[in-house]
Amino acid sequence: MATLQLDGVSLHYEEAGQGIPVLLLHGLGSSGSDWEWVVPKLANGYRLIVPDARGHGRSSKPPGAYGVPLFARDIAGLCDALGLTRVHVVGLSMGGMMGFQLALDRPELVRSLVIVNSGPEVVARTLKRKFEFTVRRVLLRLMGPRGLAKMLAPRLFPKPEQAALRERVLTGISANDPSAYRRATLGLLGWSVMGRLSDIRCPVLAVHSERDYTPLSAKQAYVDLLPHARLHVLTDSGHAAPLDQPGPLTDAVEDFLRSVDAGTAQGSALGA
Repeated sequence: MATLQLDGVSLHYEEAGQGIPVLLLHGLGSSGSDWEWVVPKLANGYRLIVPDARGHGRSSKPPGAYGVPLFARDIAGLCDALGLTRVHVVGLSMGGMMGFQLALDRPELVRSLVIVNSGPEVVARTLKRKFEFTVRRVLLRLMGPRGLAKMLAPRLFPKPEQAALRERVLTGISANDPSAYRRATLGLLGWSVMGRLSDIRCPVLAVHSERDYTPLSAKQAYVDLLPHARLHVLTDSGHAAPLDQPGPLTDAVEDFLRSVDAGTAQGSALGA
């Protein structure tokens, strides 16, 4: 493990493996531990860099507003400090949003994108979505991270045999600094790069879990706007795919990265 001081923030990250660099970016309220069951296999052929975003995990939690552009700028600074160029970026949920932002802000840095259960915007375009956003803000303010975790854990891992995973989520989210978690959550709301997707020229793999919060059609809609993208479906999986289906997810990511490195990445296609 290592820590980098960058523009007033201390970023914690871990590394494993050797080869072409791959960034593994975690979700909201989590940390690089999202990827602990993916790292061992993927490290066989790649150099993995697994950071904790500002306000998360073992990185510092400075005051001020957070947001996707700021998170992405931190990660770009980390890459620059480590001398990384042309990196594969794999992002879960909020990490996927950071991946989109990186590909637009620093296109020369991003070799490819893998977007896991995420999308290019967090915008309330319907009354239902506006209600969901309002409820989330109110619950977070009233109940804090632990209260929200108690509601999220059963949705993420609904099976009886997933009790250990539910406890893992409860423990992990509860450990968040309440202020940092609230600011990170608010920083996502309203973010969008939907109108700029045609500017992303690198290959993209969008991964959809069949029990994700958003439907397959939502992923297909943005995949259709990307010049070089395809869609892969994970069966028997929820939003936290690196935890409930680490093997199939790693296989899909590894196949895609190797196809990019070999120059054989294909366009839109639905995989299962």
